[in-house]
Amino acid sequence: MPMSDEQLVERFNRMKAPTSVLFNQTVLVVDSANGFVRMSFDIGPQFCNPSGNVQGGIVAAMMDDAAAFACIVKSGKRIYVPTLEFKATFLAPAKQGLLFAEGRCIKLGKTVAFMEADLQDETGKILAKLSTTAAPRIIEGTPTLIDTSSAAA
Repeated sequence: MPMSDEQLVERFNRMKAPTSVLFNQTVLVVDSANGFVRMSFDIGPQFCNPSGNVQGGIVAAMMDDAAAFACIVKSGKRIYVPTLEFKATFLAPAKQGLLFAEGRCIKLGKTVAFMEADLQDETGKILAKLSTTAAPRIIEGTPTLIDTSSAAA
């Protein structure tokens, strides 16, 4: 039986990929029926370039995570989502602090998925957009995740 959206939020926030921990990621909303996620990131100065803005590769990584999570929840299965290609468009500088990403799975086929994501600041201003194609694969074995519930205890 698949997990409910609330159970997925709890699981994503308890069992995190190493980059999710690194970027202080929190999954806020899951809508598996529509292949949608909203998450936050609390980005520190160590991820900024010399001009004080979040480095573009970090911005792309946050959006890539949001897009992948959207595909995972839409699938209803234990999958990972290797990226085949993506295009990131930077509309305004991202500043350190709290940022929000929304990911959408546009189409999920048997071997290819198409997703989109955007990154926003706390006011809702869109800072960047991403479109991506991936090759969803069933997870075999145990994924590399960090149980954050034991770290908080």
